[in-house]
Amino acid sequence: MSSFEDTQRLAQTMARESRDREGLRPKTQDKSKPVFLRARFIFLAIILSTLPTAVLVRAAYIQMVTADFLRDQGDSRSMRLTQLLEPRATITDRHGEELAVSIPSESLWVDPVEVLSAQETYPTLFTSEGWKQLSHMIDMEPNVLTDWVTTRGKRRFSYLKRHLSQNQAEVIRALKLPGMHLMAEARRFYPTGEVSAHITGFTNVDGKGLEGVERSYDKWLSGEPGKVLVRKDLLGNVIESAQILKTPKSGNDLTLSIDNRIQTISYMELKKAYQQNHADSASVVVLDIETGEILSMVNQPSFNPNYRETLDVQALRNRAVTDVFEPGSTLKPFTALAALQSGKFTPESMIDTRAMKVNGYWVGRAHHDGVLSVADIIKKSSNVGVTKMALSLPEDEFLDMFAELGFGSDTGSGFPGESMGVFRERKHWSDIEKATLSFGYGISVTALQLAKAYAVLGSGGILRPVTFIKQEKKAPGKRIFSEKLTREVLAMMEKVVQEGGTGTKANLESYQVAGKTGTAIKAKSGGYGDDYIAVFAGVAPMSKPRLAIVVMVNNPKGDTYYGGELAAPVFAAIMERSLRWLDVPPDKKVTPLMLVQNKPVEKKISKILAGVAQ
Repeated sequence: MSSFEDTQRLAQTMARESRDREGLRPKTQDKSKPVFLRARFIFLAIILSTLPTAVLVRAAYIQMVTADFLRDQGDSRSMRLTQLLEPRATITDRHGEELAVSIPSESLWVDPVEVLSAQETYPTLFTSEGWKQLSHMIDMEPNVLTDWVTTRGKRRFSYLKRHLSQNQAEVIRALKLPGMHLMAEARRFYPTGEVSAHITGFTNVDGKGLEGVERSYDKWLSGEPGKVLVRKDLLGNVIESAQILKTPKSGNDLTLSIDNRIQTISYMELKKAYQQNHADSASVVVLDIETGEILSMVNQPSFNPNYRETLDVQALRNRAVTDVFEPGSTLKPFTALAALQSGKFTPESMIDTRAMKVNGYWVGRAHHDGVLSVADIIKKSSNVGVTKMALSLPEDEFLDMFAELGFGSDTGSGFPGESMGVFRERKHWSDIEKATLSFGYGISVTALQLAKAYAVLGSGGILRPVTFIKQEKKAPGKRIFSEKLTREVLAMMEKVVQEGGTGTKANLESYQVAGKTGTAIKAKSGGYGDDYIAVFAGVAPMSKPRLAIVVMVNNPKGDTYYGGELAAPVFAAIMERSLRWLDVPPDKKVTPLMLVQNKPVEKKISKILAGVAQ
């Protein structure tokens, strides 16, 4: 066995020696030197040269072939169409004093997604002091605010509170709560507050007119919003204005016929009477007879359009144009005018005013003044006297006069919600219906309608349209009565405010007045009750009437309810001060002060003069 192994080893040794001699023995590799692999090199070279080419080709494809598509896709995610809002235009009185303006404001809006995302990072967000401060500022309990945000968890925008005060906005900005954002807006402000509230009306939180001229001239004041494409980031912030698609059109300023000074005078005098007599309501209308412009219109109760949180809905009505009432004796001058127009009567015509029955109803049982002239019938306000005049006239002739004055139709003022009053058209009126119409019952009017009718008397028989807008020139009128007859009626009405008349408290210090008192029992279901309406209507100055004023006090609860006691003093105060403000020359002769030989009087006057000099 060992010899076999020796033989095998010998054979192997001889084989190696033979290969060595022939140079066939493999050399040992030197691992310290790099080995060049050609195939691998070629493969990598192809890959590295092809990849940039592919990238370039892909980039060229994106830029040249799909560029528009991809751009549209990007814009659809970041570009938004928003409105360019112009502030609402200004409302001023006839002298340029601001009655309604738009002022800068900020509103609080919330991104619920952002809030809830932040709450996951800061679990104590909803119980933090900042959260409590915020909830208190917007009048919400902290847990209610939390629930409010949570229920809107998928929204990206919700208003939390509109039109914050400047202090509120600064506090919220300082809190730096996640998801809470402030937006610049404009809100409406009314500098005169209650004084002009029923005329200007107000807008809603988005600036749309809801009441008054804010509503009737909403489009005129608002203008047209513009449109702009903007780019927004992930949080909804505008980062770029891309393109204005439509330029915004500013609203138009509105100049009203209202004289703010006269409006303030009317407001103060009416409110005083309203409160002192504990009335249900009251109204005043002041008309410029020459132009038909409404210089003042005031109602009580009123409201402040800047603070409407606790607003009484009943206070919103502009009662001077929406509420109707039976005018009572203030209609008697028109009955007298119809009688004069018929040719059957003159101011000196005598009429027996003893009580009489009409269709079985008594008229004038409460008063008996004997035989009176037509002029004294107006002065004494005799129901029987005007009844006899009305019954002596043809029915159409008598009724048409009231229709011509505008009763039963709106005044054309354009004020929203204006009432036409109640003046029923019938083929036949009974005698008692004509009788009650002659002294102001069976017909309902607004304060504005009555003022417009009295302006006809003041203008010498010319009917002019009434307006809330300042007129640059006098509006053309329509003559419906002769100047001679209307002047005769005014002369009768002048006696009403003189001694012995029913309206002496409407007498003025510097101007001659023509007016008429009215005291009407208020109608109720089934008849008339125990409530009254006190009215006074008149014009001044007599030499050239400039203003027509109507004062109405509804259901006073004081010691008296007569128009001559309640409404006449309000009329006098407003008329006197308004005429002076308008620089209307006095037309009343004033008796000069006569110093008598009375030592105490002389001494008192001397002290007064000395005090003035000091």
